Amino acid sequence: MEYVVLTQYGGKILGPIAKYILGPILNGIFIFLDWLPWKNSANVGVAIILFTIVIYILLLPLTIKQQKFSKLQAKMNPELEEIRKKYKNRKDQDSQMAMNQETQAVYAKYGVSPTGSCAQLLIQMPILFALYRVIYAIPAYVPMVKNVFTDLVSKLVLKDGATEVIQGFKSASMFTKQFEAIASGDTSIIENTYIDVLNRASSTEWATLSEKFSDLSGVINTTMDNLKGYNNFLGINVGYSPADTIKNAAATHSYLIIVLAILIPVLSAVTQWINVKLTPSSNNNNKNSDQPDQAAALQKSMMFMPLISAAFCFTLPAGMGIYWIAGSVVRSIQQVIINKHIDKIDLDAEIKKNVEKRNARLRKAGIDPEKLAQKATQSTKSVNYSYSYDSNKKKTLSQKAMLNGKPIDEVTSDSVDYKNKNASKPGSLASKANMVREYNERNNK
Repeated sequence: MEYVVLTQYGGKILGPIAKYILGPILNGIFIFLDWLPWKNSANVGVAIILFTIVIYILLLPLTIKQQKFSKLQAKMNPELEEIRKKYKNRKDQDSQMAMNQETQAVYAKYGVSPTGSCAQLLIQMPILFALYRVIYAIPAYVPMVKNVFTDLVSKLVLKDGATEVIQGFKSASMFTKQFEAIASGDTSIIENTYIDVLNRASSTEWATLSEKFSDLSGVINTTMDNLKGYNNFLGINVGYSPADTIKNAAATHSYLIIVLAILIPVLSAVTQWINVKLTPSSNNNNKNSDQPDQAAALQKSMMFMPLISAAFCFTLPAGMGIYWIAGSVVRSIQQVIINKHIDKIDLDAEIKKNVEKRNARLRKAGIDPEKLAQKATQSTKSVNYSYSYDSNKKKTLSQKAMLNGKPIDEVTSDSVDYKNKNASKPGSLASKANMVREYNERNNK
């Protein structure tokens, strides 16, 4: 049954990443911290920071590849913009095909794919989402944290009405399916479900539990003390939300705790804003572009993320805020280092290397890159004609032919001898150009 494993996410993509990669890494960090001689060294806050650093270091090669593509994208953008301008008002199918082929030729020239950094993002994003799942459910992946709950939970399951009390906690709504299974008689998941909810319980909910089951108050207090040993980070319980911490601290006039609790969402927003500002846009070197690239548009939309994260940080456990702060700080440091590294890169050498790799892949697939490039160039010079009606309902011929890389309507008689011998050859490019010129002259009189 999918519920038996405590809160380990069961998604087909994120689940295995969390269970077999990230979970063991986090558990290893806890074992290392617990091995240290200091009291309460196995701290959730410290573990989250170390966990975040390790994961982002492992992702560093992908991040560098992504930034290299952004740098190349900035160099390509002027050429891509010229192609967009060239076909701006030409919406027929052949023109669109020619535009796509010319765009592909530019990407081939730089040895990169139009999908660019998508591969890196497709690898990074599931890992980062799974990282969130692991941090949000630490007892599911770290046995020593789970064991804090086992004594209390083994006694709670024997109490009448315990399920109803636990189900009344705020976070219980996240585990509706598990409670439905319990109600239908599946007792194998009761203990894990209780831990799922208690791991996210507020101080008020712990007090409610102690009040409802006063005979268990001793084991409840012991559980809370043990949890505090893991969750206490700089005086703040990372298992509680900043909003809950502020409320409790205000009641005891602990103003320093209030300040620390407020700092978590504030620092989360500030560090993410700095990180967004440091991240380069591939459009930076193309300020006059009429159509900013997707990376620049994404960066602009990401400017709202700091405010969103600050709002979430007030209501989520403080551990999530620490994760966001640590992640932003690590990314910012990485970005400063990467930016210096990228600025020193010889782009021409990088392009040459990319082209060689691309050509090698094509040859391996049985494709001749030179013939492919010639075919793309020739296909953009195809001739086609379309008819339309003007305001006087006269049928007019609009040409879309290409000659020497230019639309025929831009070619003058100085560049093409319309009356040369080729003009008399049926089907020749010159004869078709001559037909267009004569037709337009007759209708413009």
